[in-house]
Amino acid sequence: MKIRSHSESHIVELEDGSQWRIFPGDIDVTLGWAPETDLTPLKVDRDIGSHVLVSETGPVRAIPVGESWPEGEVKSILDDG
Repeated sequence: MKIRSHSESHIVELEDGSQWRIFPGDIDVTLGWAPETDLTPLKVDRDIGSHVLVSETGPVRAIPVGESWPEGEVKSILDDG
C-alpha cells in the first residue's frame, strides 16, 4: 500500500486512509520513505506496539493514530538503545 501523506516524521497515512503513529526509536527508518514506498501493516503481539509497518527497508513498530505509546516502556526501550 502506498503512502498518501508523511508530513510529520512520526505519522504516516496510507492510501486506504489508515493513519499510523511510528515508534520513536524507529523514525530513522521512515526518513527514507518516499510516496512510492510500499508499506504493509501487520497486527503483531509484541512488547510494544500493536502493529508493524513492513517495507523493503524493514519493519517499524506502529500504533493507530489516536492511541498513545506507554511512556514508561518507551523510555525504557530507548534508554536500552
